[in-house]
Amino acid sequence: MELSQVIKERRTIKDFNGQPVPDELLDRALEAGLWAQNHRLTQPWRFTILGETTKARLAQDFPKIASKPVVVAVSCLHSDGGEQEREDYAAVACAIQNIQLEAWNEGLGMQWSSGKMSTGSHLHELLEVDAEREFFVGLLFFGFPLEIPAARARKPLAEVSKRLP
Repeated sequence: MELSQVIKERRTIKDFNGQPVPDELLDRALEAGLWAQNHRLTQPWRFTILGETTKARLAQDFPKIASKPVVVAVSCLHSDGGEQEREDYAAVACAIQNIQLEAWNEGLGMQWSSGKMSTGSHLHELLEVDAEREFFVGLLFFGFPLEIPAARARKPLAEVSKRLP
């Protein structure tokens, strides 16, 4: 698929058909994240792929997790707390976008959840991640789409841009 087509046709997928996701397909999507731009080549992203036992433990508090074929927690290394941390967070967001685009290109749907479920302190303990070293950016839910929603309207470029002399 052409890159511009993948970008425009990609959708957030919340409901999956239950078909298992091959590890190779997930790995290809996650590897695309490794190529995201990142200032000073800090490579601040960390990916934790939840096994069925861990997913079931998380689903005790957040039942909707149980319906997600694959769950990956994405965290970012803490840095100096200043400008570098902001740049690293942006790099992780770029990595997630790369992952989502590659997944879509492979026929795999994804949802990025960044709410309480994916950023609370409970996650550090459950996933054995040192809170002093990393903070969570979100959970990625992967699977084959049950259905593909229609595109939602976007503002035209003229409404969100300006040109200066």
